[in-house]
Amino acid sequence: MTSQPIVLDPTGSDIQAEIDRLRAQGPATPVELPGGIRAWSITDTALLERLLVSPQVSKDPRQHWPAFAGGEITPDWSLYLWVAVNNMFTAYGADHRRLRRLVAPAFTARRTDALRPRIEEIAAEILDELAATPAGTVVDLRDEFCYQVPVRVIFELMGVPAELGTGMRACFDAAFDTTITPEDAQANYLELYRFLGELVAYKRATPGDDMTSLLIASRDDDGEGAPLSEPELIDTLLLVISAGHETTINLLDQTITALLTHPDELAKVTAGKVSWTDAIEEALRFESAVVHVPLRYAVTEIEVAPGVVIAPGDPILVCYAATGRDPRTHPGDAAVFDVSRADKAHMAFGYGVHHCLGAPLARAEAGIALPALFARFPRLRLAVPAKELEPLPSFISNGHRALPVHLT
Repeated sequence: MTSQPIVLDPTGSDIQAEIDRLRAQGPATPVELPGGIRAWSITDTALLERLLVSPQVSKDPRQHWPAFAGGEITPDWSLYLWVAVNNMFTAYGADHRRLRRLVAPAFTARRTDALRPRIEEIAAEILDELAATPAGTVVDLRDEFCYQVPVRVIFELMGVPAELGTGMRACFDAAFDTTITPEDAQANYLELYRFLGELVAYKRATPGDDMTSLLIASRDDDGEGAPLSEPELIDTLLLVISAGHETTINLLDQTITALLTHPDELAKVTAGKVSWTDAIEEALRFESAVVHVPLRYAVTEIEVAPGVVIAPGDPILVCYAATGRDPRTHPGDAAVFDVSRADKAHMAFGYGVHHCLGAPLARAEAGIALPALFARFPRLRLAVPAKELEPLPSFISNGHRALPVHLT
């Protein structure tokens, strides 16, 4: 990696402009991450499709990233959690298949369908709370709706007690903040694992009909040679709880924002001319809930373009958000929000063997919560000009710090 890298903006101030800049440099571009770590950014859809299914690319830093294996990457790095966990997110080959099989039963289509009545109840409860807001009050819809629906769903699914929920939420938020200082990153790392340890201890003492209890039982009952080691158990909980709400929060946030800033498109949906599924998929394409995902590593030398070679051990940063606006995939109008477009191809939930297991649940939550929101508040509107909405301080998570609205 010899050419001068593009330093990624940790504040995420203009994600789409930065992606355009990366794309203009070619399908694979050297970038610099916080802490001076260099990686290859992949923005080309065809190349992503090739790399994300290739055994030449790994997510296991212990095997395939020499800097990590050699101890150069430490817990005070702001992205340490993204690479150091022991779960299916960072597993490679047979280990990945083993860990994914243990979690997959919680996210089958049948299990998701069974959750729909409870999701409807949760959404209705939250909308009732919002309806009690005094007239004229500005409501932060991200915090009071977009956040509440998926967090309540995933916390119930995982059996997270209320007394742990608030602290865990703050830790997960910090994990997606790419402006965090090394000191705060290390403190957040330790605090998050303290909460997860408390969750495991609580569910061992008071097991229930929840995914955490099921994973603990799988771990404890098998004893020697258990399918999950203790670190894998903790890190699997970290993955499922964080991924189970963060993507959906941004999906709700970005879909609401796109519809409120494109009233003609909103009118098509509310009039039944196009479905809510169309609106949700177009929002996922237009503003992917996740932008860049750290990290993958070249297992062998990979030629990605004539004269452009990723060397063994080089880190790779996947830009899922780039695919939704790739001009080769969506020629002519990739930057236009159009709920009627025929091809809404995107990678908002990943691609290949690491495609998000929770995608059906996220779509179900959005498909229930969004029409209920707009039906309850048909005059919903932004309380500030769209240009004043502040992005999250992240090049990973794509949402807003707040979504201020008038409900009526």
